[in-house]
Amino acid sequence: MKTVCVVGASLAGLLTARALRSQGYGGRLVVVGAEEHRPYDRPPLSKDFLKGVIGESDLALEGGGEQQDIDWRLGVAATGLDATARRITLSDGTSLVADGIVIATGAAARTLPGTEALRGVHTLRTLDDARALRADLATARRLVVIGGGFIGAEVAATARELGLDVTLVESGEAPLAAVVGPTMGRVIADLHERRGVRLVRHAYVTEVTGTDRADGVRLADGTHLPADVVVVGIGAVPSTGWLHGSGVELGDGVLCDEGGGTSAPGIVAVGDCAAWYDPVRGRHHRVEHWTGARQRAAVAAATLLSAGTARPEPARPAYFWSDQFDVKIQFIGHAGDADTVTVEEGDPADHSFLAAYRQGDRLVAVLGVNQVRLFTRWRRHLETAPVQTG
Repeated sequence: MKTVCVVGASLAGLLTARALRSQGYGGRLVVVGAEEHRPYDRPPLSKDFLKGVIGESDLALEGGGEQQDIDWRLGVAATGLDATARRITLSDGTSLVADGIVIATGAAARTLPGTEALRGVHTLRTLDDARALRADLATARRLVVIGGGFIGAEVAATARELGLDVTLVESGEAPLAAVVGPTMGRVIADLHERRGVRLVRHAYVTEVTGTDRADGVRLADGTHLPADVVVVGIGAVPSTGWLHGSGVELGDGVLCDEGGGTSAPGIVAVGDCAAWYDPVRGRHHRVEHWTGARQRAAVAAATLLSAGTARPEPARPAYFWSDQFDVKIQFIGHAGDADTVTVEEGDPADHSFLAAYRQGDRLVAVLGVNQVRLFTRWRRHLETAPVQTG
């Protein structure tokens, strides 16, 4: 293998490039990135960067003296792939042929149709998104956030700390309820409401109003929520459009085996665009969290370099964290597998507790809210428990 091309220059792509080098690959290594920026850390974009606590240099993922002998092709997007020839076509009219390919193109924020021409409507996925939103919030008084997932809840908390009047519109029971379950989702809702966020539950947006600039959000029941800025946080879709007709099998992302191998020999996928097969759950699914990229990069590199013969260790349960106000929320596992949820330590009313999710007697998930040490112990217990395949 003389040339490997990593398509995607964010966390997953960079970590896989590092893993290739650390596992002994000494050939040409090309990293293609649609953004002009060097790899940067995304989680702070909705928190400290949005608040102005840290600057762009603090987001850098590369160390000052890091040398991986990489040929960077930044500001150039992949537009097509011939999986048989392993030829990648690029937006600048050129193409690359590689012996091995890593697909790490991530995901793109969902948008609301009809808002493209309205100023003051934002999604938050990239550094450029964060720059624009931060500038708009600096002169705004009222913010409406659509969607109570990670981005929506974090932006709502950050904007409230900046002193804005914040309304969070959620189609479900509570923020993060899809991940932590409805019972604990209501605890997250209480956190926001105590800090002054107005929550509108079980609500659906029919339009963002305004002519040149957004001036509010209209709900299905006719309610109009005034706004100077609107943030749309309704999830993300895998960036796989450039792979249509390539010969690589797609579903909700690039379909991969347990080691990141795709349906095409010599091609692996990692990060938010990759749907790895999970033998525990018996299906493919994407892990859209920072730790997922960290854990899977080395596995994908080993799969590529071994032509698929490397046997990965059993996947760890999905883990994420979220900082909202002065509260650190940590979660591992799958709440949907649980029959019961019990508070083991602390008090949800104080927003400092640990909750255990069980299926029968088996621990399947753990939630920690401002309980970092205790959560670490429970997390270790869950990660080392015997794997039960579905």
